[in-house]
Amino acid sequence: MRAEVLTFVADGPLPDWEAEDDELDRRVPQLEAISKPVTGEEAAALVDCFGPDDCYGVAWTLLHLIETGPAPVLTAKPGPGANEWHHRLYERAATEGPIAAG
Repeated sequence: MRAEVLTFVADGPLPDWEAEDDELDRRVPQLEAISKPVTGEEAAALVDCFGPDDCYGVAWTLLHLIETGPAPVLTAKPGPGANEWHHRLYERAATEGPIAAG
C-alpha cells in the first residue's frame, strides 16, 4: 500500500461539518496526494474513512477515488446501520452492473 494511502487511513474517518478548519486543511491535501487509480487493497482501506456526513464535499472526492479501484469494494449490500457512503458505493456499483444488486 502506498504511503499516501497509509497516511490518510491512519488519520481515521473524515470529520463532520463541525470540524475545525485546520483539520480540513490537513485532510484534504492528504486525500488529494493519493493518485488514481487505487489498488483493490487501497480501496478496501479507504472505504473505512467515510465520516458521518459529506464533510463539505470531501466524502464525494473519497468516493470517486475508491471507485477508481479495479473492482467494487462492497459486493454485498450494506446493512441498515451502515454508513450512508457505504450504501452509496454499493448502489452505484450495482447500478453500473459489475455486481448484482441484492
